[in-house]
Amino acid sequence: MRNSLRTTMQTFATLSRSARAVAVVLLMAAGCSVAYASTCTPSFPLEGPKPLGWQGADAAYSIPLPDKRDVWIFGDTLYGPKRVVEGHDPQQVHNTLGISTCSAGQWHLNYVVKHDAVGHAESYFSPKDPNHWYWALDGFAAKGDLWVTLLCIRHASKPGPWAMDFETCGSDLAQVSHLERDPQDWQVTIHTLVPDGVKAYPSATTLVQGNYAYLFALYESGSRPLLVTRIPLGGLDDPAAHLEYLAADDKWKHGFDPAQAKVIMPNGNTELSIRYHPDLKRWVAVLLDPAGFSDKVILRTAPEMTGPWTSGEVVYHIPEMLPGPKRDKDVFCYAGKEHPEFEKSGELLFTYVCNTMNVPGLVTNLDIYHPQVVSVPMPQP
Repeated sequence: MRNSLRTTMQTFATLSRSARAVAVVLLMAAGCSVAYASTCTPSFPLEGPKPLGWQGADAAYSIPLPDKRDVWIFGDTLYGPKRVVEGHDPQQVHNTLGISTCSAGQWHLNYVVKHDAVGHAESYFSPKDPNHWYWALDGFAAKGDLWVTLLCIRHASKPGPWAMDFETCGSDLAQVSHLERDPQDWQVTIHTLVPDGVKAYPSATTLVQGNYAYLFALYESGSRPLLVTRIPLGGLDDPAAHLEYLAADDKWKHGFDPAQAKVIMPNGNTELSIRYHPDLKRWVAVLLDPAGFSDKVILRTAPEMTGPWTSGEVVYHIPEMLPGPKRDKDVFCYAGKEHPEFEKSGELLFTYVCNTMNVPGLVTNLDIYHPQVVSVPMPQP
């Protein structure tokens, strides 16, 4: 599974340390014009018995790097020789990575469960407050580094079932440097982005266009619309100071005031993808039905990233959510998003994840809580 990744790292190893760093920076400076292989179909098998084996996770954002690796961002991750749940507490860390490559049509994936000096698992990204944790979400490559949005999470003020016992508490931006190293040794710097209380936290999906990184945010109010912010690439080192939002008057304004922001989509989602498709000359958004607890994967299109967006068409019905005798009432699905770097011409490829309200069921039902990969024909405008 790791031969292609090993070859990539061996190639880096033939260069001096300074040359490796320059190579990565030059590749990233090339931006989104680099072509990626579309001959591989992602898959996410659970790892065999090993101390820090990857045993499932959600989120599953993919971030292409210019050196043809993809960095996968996973949320709450089960780990160990097998899945373990004690009472209603699964053995997990709150975020992990995956590094994938495609060589000769073969998919290779190296899971990265970060560990400390003595081998204990830990979240790849962690906030300073021990009562908070991060859900690492979408990101992008820029200025020779990887940038990952981090949604701050804490236990809900009114406790609920394990799968729903959370509330948001802000968002930050991680800067990941020295990508020529082993991923265990990448350097992480966390920058403050939007504080607790704003109720709209840039993280749902991101993209780079021109001289800006665009970060979309779900507004936790009213119809839960999607809003958009941006940061000039030259200001990423201090994102909070350079953050702008698109206001209702279609002007970009300093800071972020969700109540005064333009509604990009009337009904958004905490996780989705927005990507430009040159062949369609349209922006494409893929998400699960915002109504929640639905079997519908929806595709929306727009001439510009800021809209106007179509209301959406259903492109897939999630089998785990369809009514019938095999339907598990505790299972629910979410985290729909597209991965265009793996698509063939005329194809739409996306992932989703299913979870369960019955936490001990994670041990016995190994068909859930890891990304499901779906390929369907791309709808034509």
